[in-house]
Amino acid sequence: MSETAHVTKAAGVVSTATLSSRILGFLRDMVIAWFFGAGLSADAFFVAFRIPNLLRRLFAEGSLTAAFIPVFTEHLYKGGRDEAFGLARSAWWLLALILAAGSVVGILLAPLIVRIIAPGFLASPGKYELTVLLTRVMFPYIFFIGLVALSMGILNSLGHFAAPALAPVLLNVAMIGSVLLFSNHLAKPSLGLAIGVIIGGCLQLGLQIPFLIRKGFCLRIARPLYHAAIKRIAVLMTPAVFGAAVYQINILVGTLLASLLPEGSVSYLYYADRLVQFPLGVFAIALATAVLPSLSRQAAIGDIDGLRESFSYALKLVFFISIPAMIGLIILREPIVRLLFQRGSFDATTTRLTAEALFYYAIGLWAFSGVRIVVATFYSLQDTMTPVKIAIVSLLLNILLSILLMKPMRHAGLALATSLSSGVNLVLLLAALRRRLGGICAYEVLLSIFKSVASATVMGSIIAVVWVWSAPICNQSTWYLLALIGGSVIAGCVVYATSASLFKCGELRPVIDMIKAGLGKRTGS
Repeated sequence: MSETAHVTKAAGVVSTATLSSRILGFLRDMVIAWFFGAGLSADAFFVAFRIPNLLRRLFAEGSLTAAFIPVFTEHLYKGGRDEAFGLARSAWWLLALILAAGSVVGILLAPLIVRIIAPGFLASPGKYELTVLLTRVMFPYIFFIGLVALSMGILNSLGHFAAPALAPVLLNVAMIGSVLLFSNHLAKPSLGLAIGVIIGGCLQLGLQIPFLIRKGFCLRIARPLYHAAIKRIAVLMTPAVFGAAVYQINILVGTLLASLLPEGSVSYLYYADRLVQFPLGVFAIALATAVLPSLSRQAAIGDIDGLRESFSYALKLVFFISIPAMIGLIILREPIVRLLFQRGSFDATTTRLTAEALFYYAIGLWAFSGVRIVVATFYSLQDTMTPVKIAIVSLLLNILLSILLMKPMRHAGLALATSLSSGVNLVLLLAALRRRLGGICAYEVLLSIFKSVASATVMGSIIAVVWVWSAPICNQSTWYLLALIGGSVIAGCVVYATSASLFKCGELRPVIDMIKAGLGKRTGS
């Protein structure tokens, strides 16, 4: 099987598992919206959950796996499986000790952390105290998700992608179950959600261990505990926190500033971000997860031409998917928010304000997606300093734009600032990678983007016409709304695929192969 075919198959498996998780994630958010709306309890939970959730994204989709996989792969191909597993055992137990200590420190420093993350909450003592309590309850989640992330790095390097990708499903199931079982019986109902996060973390880690053992990995304590390559992983990981997670840091800045805006602003941004995270997680993050081990193998054996080919393949594929997703979210933003969240405490005004944030987040979807692939390529080369330098520039730009836009546009300005700064981040990363590799097949990538934009424009025009015609109907019934959105998505996919075929987009066949791989069918090489 060729390297690109291997990436396609792995991406299909990860995408399917991620799709299941995201669907359950929306169900989770629907339950949260029903119980808590966008008031004090919701704001407190979202800020408290932002801390472990941010670290989840930094670890599970960023720094730990990005630093570990290239080094582990290098040891696997140059030193053999025993040498690689010795490194993995050392990393496992050292990480467990560090995370356990970090959890204790986080619990003790929760009041200070909340002051830093959401200073505006100090004006409302009840909201501040609840946020501190929820932060303390959920902080140990970092222990579990850190070890899950390391397990993901080991399993992905060995060619197993399903168990790590399915882990978030268990988190969503645990959170939904905890809300339904506990929230109505607690003095502070949002504690039910926090309890679900901890239960979910235990289940996620428990899922990985049998697959690690099946691959021959033993969890006995490493002797000696420290491996010489740990220092290399730590050196790569430190800047990778910023380089791989600039988008998440931008969101964190948005949370901080949103806490200074009228009540509900944090929640509007959270729900909108969740909707953008759907295509980002199902396709972009899944593809970056699948391509990193392949890029690392090519870098380890010095196959730069192959690495360049794999990179351009992944980048074209992620743009081919993210561009129509961006157009679809922009056109259908308000109906989607209304369908998913408008019930109980989540009223029509909340829908409108959330849809406004979604519009400006969706504008940056292409950039959020592209950054994942470019950063993964830098990490495969064991270069984490270049992304972090560019990330700092992007982060400073985001802070500046957020401050400038939050007064005239309120929460929508924060979403727009995130999208604009991420676009600049991607352009700078591409320029740096082009210098590093001596070229990135720029003409092929630009031609592919042009064809994708043209195909997506045709798709978007048809969806827009359908919605202008059907607007009076979709205001009458949730079932009509569901049917129209579902029909629009299906019709949009058909129109986009047809247009892509007419424009001779080479990425159409790999996307079909990804779908087949996700369904467990054999794909062509």
